[in-house]
Amino acid sequence: MKTVYDFTVKERKGGEISLKSFANEVLLIVNTATKCGFTPTYDELEATYEKYHAQGFEILDFPCNQFGQQAPGTDESIHDFCKLTYGTQFPRFKKIKVNGDDAEPLYKFLKEQKGFAGWDESHQLTPILDKMLSEADPDYKESSDIKWNFTKFLINKKGQVVARFEPTEKIENINAEIEKLLAE
Repeated sequence: MKTVYDFTVKERKGGEISLKSFANEVLLIVNTATKCGFTPTYDELEATYEKYHAQGFEILDFPCNQFGQQAPGTDESIHDFCKLTYGTQFPRFKKIKVNGDDAEPLYKFLKEQKGFAGWDESHQLTPILDKMLSEADPDYKESSDIKWNFTKFLINKKGQVVARFEPTEKIENINAEIEKLLAE
């Protein structure tokens, strides 16, 4: 059975890294952007990282410019922004594409494993996202494509995709799932 450990990705400086180097850790893989309404999510991600990192948890950050061109700049300028503005300490990789024919192979795999999880109806940005996406494609919810920045995939210690969280998901719900996997 294929797992995330079968993939190699590019570090932000261009070197290749096998995801096998994260074996036996709980992972949260997230596509990010620095100029998005969800960018303050970096605060929540960093708090989650600090809370669970010593227990075998890692966040893998993949900047992506596919949604409203909201991740402009170079890999280094994005990294510097995140470190200086949000104090992030988790690994950040090269900017990638998450949808389309030239999507990063890791993301093609993630989307095959877990399709669109639905919006949190109580989130203030849900009506905006739903309106914008349904105008472009009335059947957008049927596709497993990434819908927006800060979509998260939770990976267990065996490298298997166990959950997908859309950007509107409350961090408390994600943390509860992380805690379950860390306890296994």
